[in-house]
Amino acid sequence: MKELVLLEIIKNTLSKRSHIGDDCAYLDDLNIVITQDSIVEGIHFSREFSTPFQIAYKAVIVNLSDVFASGAIPKYLTVSLSLPKDIDNEFVSEFYRACDELSNEFDFEVVGGDITGADKIFISICAIGLTKDRKISSRSHAKAGDYVVTIGNHGSSAAGLFALQNNLNQYQNSINAHIMPTVNADFSNEIATKVERDYAMMDTSDGLADALYKIAQSSEVLVSVDFDKIPFDSEIQAIAELAKVDYKEWVLYGGEDFKLVACLDGANLKMINSDYTIIGRVKEKVENRFVEVVFDDKVETIKDLEKTYNHFKEGK
Repeated sequence: MKELVLLEIIKNTLSKRSHIGDDCAYLDDLNIVITQDSIVEGIHFSREFSTPFQIAYKAVIVNLSDVFASGAIPKYLTVSLSLPKDIDNEFVSEFYRACDELSNEFDFEVVGGDITGADKIFISICAIGLTKDRKISSRSHAKAGDYVVTIGNHGSSAAGLFALQNNLNQYQNSINAHIMPTVNADFSNEIATKVERDYAMMDTSDGLADALYKIAQSSEVLVSVDFDKIPFDSEIQAIAELAKVDYKEWVLYGGEDFKLVACLDGANLKMINSDYTIIGRVKEKVENRFVEVVFDDKVETIKDLEKTYNHFKEGK
């Protein structure tokens, strides 16, 4: 079972689907974007490694990241919790303390939700963002000649997960990136309020390569990036050596870093002051090729999403 196949089934089944495509639905008649993400105990987090505060923090960040990737600003959240019988009052208190801290940091309000019983923890959050006086992104807006830019390190969350699972507690940068990821709110705000041309932007929740591929596919272009220009924390190289994996796989395909990647033309890029990194260019479409990654000694062509994060992969 593949996530993309399921999404196609859903889109093909619904007769009204004009707002389906990006991670946030842009409801221009209401001047809002809306997104909903769920995280599940044993799949996205473990109580063995994360406190109730950290679990809530990540659950909220997952949704805020989509809002910022759209160019909107978060305004309201609803939170639905399904909890097993062994959860105590302290868990709920700490969970909502994290929600409250983030609501003050990013100026949104938790306005409702639901609480039910379950055999393990399920968290589903719906986030609503405001779009007035902002230019909203779409993964279909990349144009040949655009610069591909990103902000923040890639691959750290995947490395952090391995470090957690193998008691490699000395690698705190990577562990923190997995447990309590950060979002690029300032970068998003600059783009949404300064650029004049339509642009493509996504977060890297399912990996950098996944975001690049989906932008290229939706925009019908070829995205070419230089691996040596992709920012990552050197800590992951040491962890990858212990894991006996190629660290480049984590940088490209790791997922859950929640960094932003955008395609902007040169004129609009000059308006952005954030500490972004140019990692490549957008080219004219090439048949059956969507992303190419240039290494020192080879060019890897990404023609599909087989390597990227899939919720229904065996072992996930």
